[in-house]
Amino acid sequence: MTELNAPHPPVADNSDTEVRARVDTALAELRAGEQTWGSLSLSQRRRLIERVRDLTVQHAQEWVAAAAAIKGLESTSPLIGEEWMSGPYAFTGGTATIARTLGDLERGKGPLEDATFGTAPGGRTTVQVLPHGVFDQLLLSGFSAQVWLKPGIDAATAQRTAGLAQLTPEHTNGVGVVLGAGNIMSIAPLDTLYELIANNRVVALKLNPITDPMLPVFTKILAPLIEVGAVRILTGGAEVGGYLVGHDLVDHVHMTGSSITHDAIVFGPGESGAARKAAGDPLLTKPITSELGGVSPTIVLPGEWSSADIRFQAEHVATQRLHNGGYNCVASQVIVLSSGWAQRDEFLAAVRDALAAAPQRRPYYPGSDGRVESAVESYPHARRLPGGRVLIDDLNPGDEATLLNTEYFAPVLGVVELPYEGEQFFAKAVETVNEKFVGTLGVNVLAHPKTIESYGRRFDELLAELRYGAIAVNAWTALAFLSAAATWGAFPGHTLADVQSGIGIVHNALLIDGSERTVVRGPFRPSPRSLVNREWAISPKPPWFVNNRTAATTGRLLTAFAGKPSWAKLPAIFASALRG
Repeated sequence: MTELNAPHPPVADNSDTEVRARVDTALAELRAGEQTWGSLSLSQRRRLIERVRDLTVQHAQEWVAAAAAIKGLESTSPLIGEEWMSGPYAFTGGTATIARTLGDLERGKGPLEDATFGTAPGGRTTVQVLPHGVFDQLLLSGFSAQVWLKPGIDAATAQRTAGLAQLTPEHTNGVGVVLGAGNIMSIAPLDTLYELIANNRVVALKLNPITDPMLPVFTKILAPLIEVGAVRILTGGAEVGGYLVGHDLVDHVHMTGSSITHDAIVFGPGESGAARKAAGDPLLTKPITSELGGVSPTIVLPGEWSSADIRFQAEHVATQRLHNGGYNCVASQVIVLSSGWAQRDEFLAAVRDALAAAPQRRPYYPGSDGRVESAVESYPHARRLPGGRVLIDDLNPGDEATLLNTEYFAPVLGVVELPYEGEQFFAKAVETVNEKFVGTLGVNVLAHPKTIESYGRRFDELLAELRYGAIAVNAWTALAFLSAAATWGAFPGHTLADVQSGIGIVHNALLIDGSERTVVRGPFRPSPRSLVNREWAISPKPPWFVNNRTAATTGRLLTAFAGKPSWAKLPAIFASALRG
């Protein structure tokens, strides 16, 4: 993401006594609340989280209305579906799954006791996290997700260690600060929940100034946690963020933003900050975790696609770029494809059409227009499309560096071509995205089922070589964000000196220890074409597609379902989804 979260410098020499008093009071209350939180049983915690879940459903319409106002969306816009899916639906699913996990631990049952385990290349054990029950099998037919554990961690170890800090709930870990994101409205409350449950830290949530209008609804849905002193919500700009993260009562910081923002928090801004970074001398000495985005690629494997396949996957790519206006940390910014693919021209023409035809919206995220213009300035031959969108194709060899190292966080999509075919293309594409792209948050792979079958075991071996925290095969990595039981974060191993897409993970509602990445898979075609072609999936066009006509209705119905699943609610969901 962009510099907009930069209103959180690492220290503050601030004479504003009102700001200091407000932060001091919140942190003192959290210190007292930590004792209360530590005294609560797993059963009491579960009931608190269940109340948060129920309040989220109760105030979901208010949530969506506030988010739509921030983003300038009309109440009748089909894009309202994005706010339902990435807002109250995502958070309701997160609270519901964490409540189930706490319930398992409460009964002396490990969260992974009944999990389905498998293996992946490189001595890795996998844990199936989607589908997570029969309702997932029906509502997300054909989609799956597995958490790949770090090499050497076996199933028995994973079962024994799952539960993280809730294995010893009485041992709390102080006060954590969460610096909220400004783009997706569920990020801040989901990160708050993860700090509280996975790390057993009470939380001072500092909202991004863009999302300040969400304060009333967040206060309502988090009320059970606020009442016991486990959460406090703060608003304001640099003066609040700076004083907060440097406060003596704060033990840990978690942020969502860009690497630029991260470095400003850790080392300080400007030349002095750069010098501190070079010297390995951070101003912020307390631990910090982060989710920082990057330049996400979509690798398109050459194969023989029908015209319908090309249109659908072009809409898929357009969604990966344009969802939420392009203001997503895992928005696909670059298509990587074979220059020798016989259907290259047809596919790129379909992508241009899909980008141009997607519903238009105002660029609500600050600095968007400037970032678009900087892309055009770097690539004067870029194609300007309706709605302020830009497509950068026909690059000369060697001209791609700026595209691959600048997260535009705007509706800019580039195309990089490699002069290879078949399995060699996939291998070279893996090498390219690993070595030349900034960031390791998410990568997408689109491939015809026959192409995947032709690679045999080599396909998963190449997936294993991708150094990304989320990998999506015929899906978008945002599904890993949306799936509560999946892990979300950069590939492990980054440091303060080279933070890339961040340090640590969030979500992970099964409280899995030792995760390396999440791999999601989806059907190459929507139903009914999937069934005609013997892909056993009944899912129609996903509700997160930008051109889904009933996404708002489907998102609203799914939110209610996530809060209280019922067989009786399924027919209305299926009917809405099929009309999309």
